[in-house]
Order: sequence, then structure tokens, then C-alpha cells
Amino acid sequence: MGCWKQEKTTTWAFPTLILCLYGFFYMMKPSEPFLTPYLTGPDKNLTTDEVTNQILPVWTYSYLALLFPVFLLTDYVRYKPVLLLQGTSLIVTWLLLLFAHGVVAMQLVEFFYGMVTATEVAYYAYIYSVVSTQHYQRVTSYCRSVTLVAATVAAVLGQLLVSLAHVSYFYLNAMTLASVSLAFLCAFFLPMPQRSMFFHRKGAPEPLAGPDKGLAAGTAHGPSSCPEERSPDAAARGPSPQPQAGSARPQGHMLSVLLQLARDLRDCYGSRKLLYWSLWWALATAGFNQVVNYVQVLWDWRAPSHSSAVYNGAVEAIATFLSSVTSFLVQYMKINWDLFGELALGIFSAIDAGCLFLMHFSTNIWACYAGYLIFKACYVLLLTIATFQIAVNLSMERYALIFGFNSIVALLIQTILTILVVDSRGLGLDIVTQFLIYGSYFAVIHGIFMIRSICVLVSCKCQRKIVRSCTEQLNQAEHESREQIVTSYMTRL
Repeated sequence: MGCWKQEKTTTWAFPTLILCLYGFFYMMKPSEPFLTPYLTGPDKNLTTDEVTNQILPVWTYSYLALLFPVFLLTDYVRYKPVLLLQGTSLIVTWLLLLFAHGVVAMQLVEFFYGMVTATEVAYYAYIYSVVSTQHYQRVTSYCRSVTLVAATVAAVLGQLLVSLAHVSYFYLNAMTLASVSLAFLCAFFLPMPQRSMFFHRKGAPEPLAGPDKGLAAGTAHGPSSCPEERSPDAAARGPSPQPQAGSARPQGHMLSVLLQLARDLRDCYGSRKLLYWSLWWALATAGFNQVVNYVQVLWDWRAPSHSSAVYNGAVEAIATFLSSVTSFLVQYMKINWDLFGELALGIFSAIDAGCLFLMHFSTNIWACYAGYLIFKACYVLLLTIATFQIAVNLSMERYALIFGFNSIVALLIQTILTILVVDSRGLGLDIVTQFLIYGSYFAVIHGIFMIRSICVLVSCKCQRKIVRSCTEQLNQAEHESREQIVTSYMTRL
């Protein structure tokens, strides 16, 4: 029996099942779409200004402060302890939400939730340390899908309980506490990985599928890209071998890992293609996080929860469903992203900007809901495209590194936005004016990538003309050479 149990826990199916259960209970939070009505309602009696300008910004600051240390700690302790830390932070977060009162207590809630989001890297990186590369696509699909399903079910359940059963927000938070407690228990059953991506490597890393496999295969049907856009990609090379952990002192090994990370970042961002996709990722993610963090405040402003029906859960459920549909449709897009990628980024960023301007200028709550649905669907569509465009030529180590670094850059930008626009120590703008700023922010992103797209397309057109001209000259020269040969031969006759 002991041998059978040991064999079961070393297969890819067992850790995947436990991790999917963890992800389901972790995302099963029916109270989350109703956070702002809960804080401003009779349970906590906080004002909208306190929630917007003093409480919610703490999440951004704590997330930024914790992300890089947690990123290194996650790899060093091999994921499972960090998942346990995430489960503990979730329980503390909802205990405080249920039983604590006052601005300072809710700021502590945001701090611990910043810890939760900073440790998400452990959830998405754990599975790659316990399964082989042939199972990467399958387990990634399972883990991503189960979180989307859980988020949708939680939002629908919360909306039904609020609208039909008239359950109070307090009991929704109690249900969330029970769910995250189950997630914490699931984490105990995860096998402890024997390797990690940087600190505990065994042999050479297993690369991901090359550019001719997977989703990237669709690009082969598009027109060929320009020579300048097809320059050798330094990021396609795997990371240099690192010394084993036991061959040097811990301090020396830590330094070697950090130096290797710096070299990998230099090589990855030396690729122009990776640089522009990563730039959009960082800029758009910063704006998206800002919108998601404060959109409930805008909804509560347009339709106060104490006097209007609240449909936050239904909107979040539909938004999640639309996001999953757009992500699924990416695999059917046969487009040359090297040539038209920046154009797509510019067009959809303009749509996002338009949605945010609609949410600013319209006083109708249903228009605000519709704008949010389109905004989130467009963002997730482009994020899916950016993810596989970045990952297709990278090993798993470098993909995790790029993901982490892009997230840090996004958080830096988001922190600047929070300090300048939201924080009471900055401008402390009202929520409606904030969305005017966010719309203008995405309009700037649109301008950057439309200009870049125009430059790429014009450059490609010019190079095609040059190539065509050179081809015609060569053909003409070859024709003239043949005529000279024939004339010379006839003269001899």
C-alpha cells in the first residue's frame, strides 16, 4: 500500500488534481464582486473617499513591495511553502474583513491581500517543477481553466444569493472564508518538488515547444515579415548552465543566480519583438489593474448600493466568460503577428480607451457595465496573444523571468498612477475623474503602438519595393546577358 501511494504521488495526475482543487477553492470567492458595497454599507460604515483614497491604494503598495522578494523566495523554498503562505494570508484577509473595523484594519486587509497576489507566482510555477515537458500544455490548460470556472461560479452564486435570497454581504464573506480555508488544506497534500527553476536545478532545463509548434503555427499562414523584424532572437537561446547548489557557499550561489537572472534579462529584452510585446504587457496591465481595483467604486457611485439593485456579481461572471471565449478564439487567428502585432495592440488599446471614456461620461450604470465587459474582454484577448508571443521562443526559466519582470514594471507604473491620481497624499481625485485619466492613459498606449505599427508597415513596404527593384534589375541583367550571348553566337556563324 505504501509503495502504491508513493507511485501515485509521483505521477503528473496527482499533483495536478490537488493543484486544481486548490485553484478552485482559492478562486471561489462569492463576496469579491461586492467588496465596495460591503465596506461602504452598514457592516463597516466607511465612506467612499476612505475606501478609494486610503484603503485600496495599500494593495498596490504592498504588492509592489512583496513581489520581487516573494518571486525569489518562491523558487528558493520550492513553491509549496509559498502556497501555504498564500493560504494563510487568504484566511487572515477574510478574518479581518469579517470581524475587524476601521480604516487601519481594512488597510491591513489590503496588505495581506497584496501578499496573496504576490504569491500567485507559486501557483502557476509549481506544476512545471513536478511534471515533464510533454504534460505542460495539458496541466496549464487544466490549472487556467479551473480558476476561470471557479471565478465564474463564485460570481454567479454571489449574485443569486444577493438578488434572490437577499443574503447579506457578511455571510458571503463567511462563505469565502470557508472556501479559502479548504484551499489552505489542499496545499498540505501537494508533493514537495525536488527541483525549481533557478536555485534547485537538475541538469539542463527542458525547453518549451519551438516556434513551429503550438499556437505559433498559425503565423505560418500569414505573409512573410520584414527582414529587420526577423533578426536573430537572442532570447531563443536557453539560459547558460548554472553551478549546482552544493558546489559553492549559499552566498556565492545566490550571487551567481542573480547574475544569471541579469544576463537572461539582457538577452531577452535584446530582442526587439520581445521588447515591444513586453512594453505593452507592462503598460496595459498597470492600467487594467487600476481599473479592476476601482471599478466597483465607480459602480457604487453611479448606482449606490443602499438604494439600487447591485449586479456586480453578474457583470463579473459575464466578463470572465467573455474573457475565456476570447482567449479560446486566439488559436484560430491566422495572422502574422510579427507584421501586424503592433497594429492589433494599437487598435484594441483604442477600444479600451473608448470604453473607459464611456464609463467616465455616461451616468447610466448599464453603460458602465457594458464598457467594463468590452474593456476586460479586449485586454484578456491581447494578453493571451502577448503571452504566447513571448513564451513561444523561450525556455520555461526565461518565460517565468520575463513574466515576473514585466509584472514588476507594471506594478511600478501602477504605483505611480496610484500616488498621483488616487492617494489622498497626491491629487486624491474623485472616482469619476480617475476614469478620465485611465481612458487618457490607454489613449497614449494606443498612440505609441499605432506609431510603431505605421513605422513597421512603411518599412516593410519600402523593403519590398527595394527587393522587387533588385529582382527586376537582376532579371533584366540576366536577359541582356542572354541576348549578348545569342548575338555573339549568331555573329560567329
